[in-house]
Amino acid sequence: MKIGQIKKQSTGYSAFVPGEFPPREGFEFSAKIIQKASNATLLLGKLDGITQLLPDLDFFLFMYIRKDAASSSQIEGTKATMIDAIEAESKTTEKLPEDVDDILHYVKALNYGLERLKNFPISLRFLKEIHKELMKDARASHYSDPGNFRTTQNWIGGTAPNNAHFVPPPPEEMKDALSDLEKFLHDSDELLPIIKAGIIHAHFETIHPFLDGNGRTGRILITLYLWLNKLLDRPVLFLSSYFKRHQKVYYSRLDGYHEGEMEPWLDFFLDGVSDVAEQAIETVKQITTLREEDMKKIHSLGKTAADSAIAVMPELFKLPIVNVAVIQEWTGFTRQGAQKVIDRFVELGILEQKDETKNYGRSFIYRRYVDIFNEK
Repeated sequence: MKIGQIKKQSTGYSAFVPGEFPPREGFEFSAKIIQKASNATLLLGKLDGITQLLPDLDFFLFMYIRKDAASSSQIEGTKATMIDAIEAESKTTEKLPEDVDDILHYVKALNYGLERLKNFPISLRFLKEIHKELMKDARASHYSDPGNFRTTQNWIGGTAPNNAHFVPPPPEEMKDALSDLEKFLHDSDELLPIIKAGIIHAHFETIHPFLDGNGRTGRILITLYLWLNKLLDRPVLFLSSYFKRHQKVYYSRLDGYHEGEMEPWLDFFLDGVSDVAEQAIETVKQITTLREEDMKKIHSLGKTAADSAIAVMPELFKLPIVNVAVIQEWTGFTRQGAQKVIDRFVELGILEQKDETKNYGRSFIYRRYVDIFNEK
């Protein structure tokens, strides 16, 4: 299936120029792809159902968004981790890698998108807004022009367009390609939404409309599109960890897409949806079990101590690295009272000191909970 062609430019280099999109002849997929799409959609339904059983679904989402933010940023070379991002939010340490900023901006952009789509359509303007949230005041190796489509040529790999691995469409052709993509986002076609989400991501990455941040913006777009098209009641599917685990294949399949190899890309993409959905279902089960075990421990305390612990416990599912100041902020307790709560959680085996060598400025981690997300 031809997506476009390489064209020589007047300045000497060659760039990829997308053709009419979607192709006039439409899309045809093998029985294998249709079956994978059906299985992936069924798993999304199962995931959607099981997450409704979580008493603190919003807190589960906070963790998954951080995880996706870390994985998506790490694909682009960020070394900071999900734990670094949690520590930055909880302000439990000042020793953080500089590039944790990448993760925090991704979290901000994704949350912005989820809120914005409640009363605004998915569109080119919306994509520019997401990019602005992602890149404004963010750490960057070069100018990213937050919130604006590029007006100059960019390239992937190499030092210039004439020796690059891939050269996206020049600015004028890019505008036409973006216009086609926007129409495709809203087309009332017969494509399964899960297949369409995969095509949208690959086509967006092929156009590469921003100077920087295209990969992260495109991965945010997947989650938002699936949620907007009601494959999920809440945005609980994030593919960046899968793409990071199979990063070479991810890039290879995207390369294949703009060479016309759509089925191999969709095969990889749909495997990712199924893989991540299955892991998320298992994560929900593990969290439910952990919560029940730890609530039993809390109820074994005396009434006053249990009441204090119950007030704190739900918050740990949202922010699982804390110090005395965080507990004080949550509860209004004195410093001594907040320390008492932490001590009880340590005795119960719920919290543990993050760095055993520290006597001052100590922080505490809900290790078993964090490990559920770090395992995947």
